[in-house]
Amino acid sequence: MGIFRPNELRTFLEEQGAGALKSLSQNFLIDGNIVRKILAAAAVCPSDTCIEIGPGPGALTEALLQAGAHVIAIEKDKKFAAALYRLQNTDHCLTVYEDDAVTIDTSKLLKEGSARKLISNLPYHLTTPLITRFLPLYPEITSITVMVQKEVAQRFVAKPGTPNSSSISLFIRLFSEPRWCFDVPANCFYPKPSVVSSVIHFDLKHPPPGINPEKFERLARTAFQKRRKMLRSSLKEVYPAKVLSRAFEHTGIDPSCRPEELSFEQFTSLYRQLFDDEEPSKLPPLPA
Repeated sequence: MGIFRPNELRTFLEEQGAGALKSLSQNFLIDGNIVRKILAAAAVCPSDTCIEIGPGPGALTEALLQAGAHVIAIEKDKKFAAALYRLQNTDHCLTVYEDDAVTIDTSKLLKEGSARKLISNLPYHLTTPLITRFLPLYPEITSITVMVQKEVAQRFVAKPGTPNSSSISLFIRLFSEPRWCFDVPANCFYPKPSVVSSVIHFDLKHPPPGINPEKFERLARTAFQKRRKMLRSSLKEVYPAKVLSRAFEHTGIDPSCRPEELSFEQFTSLYRQLFDDEEPSKLPPLPA
């Protein structure tokens, strides 16, 4: 069918009486080469089961099915969810959930027990909530390959000591090994967005032993709330000075460092010292 072709897409949208909804961050791929590169980045094989969030007209869905994969599609838009069934093949490799990926019961997606890959052109306004929701699902999900806004991708894969390093960078490293794949120009979409996009890949893994992900994230967020301050300053309102001094001494971390200068390994060492030493009562709660 080639729904990625502009003429095919326009005809499809007219037939469905549908369009791109800004409220759902809908921008549809119209470049078959980009679709093929996404499948290559995800190393899609005929035996794979792939979860796709927000497939829209189904350009990526169609390519995944043609590659021999089983596809579990989550589409909130009623018109597009219904239209996806036109792509069903004789092996019945397509399952469609008309649902919201932020709130869907993930046990439905993983109930068959085999490992899955998540491959998607994510709704940009929901990128971080979706990534943080699905990253911890290893080993049921083994990898995530997604297209996101470029400036968000830069934070996701940022290395220590760079301006884009943040608490989300550390959270992602807790659950995966992230990799930048390639950029996608705005003219590869309809309608044309005002931003450049990027495809990134995450090989998922278990967190290091002894690390509680929620506590680790709270520590990272506390440190980065005042990212231009030295660690001893950004953490002093949460931990007593003696606890901080002992933690810095045991880890060999310079207390005058800023949070963005620490490696992931240094942050995990600091976490172990602080949480093993004294549970703070004033760590800020995670955002809703």
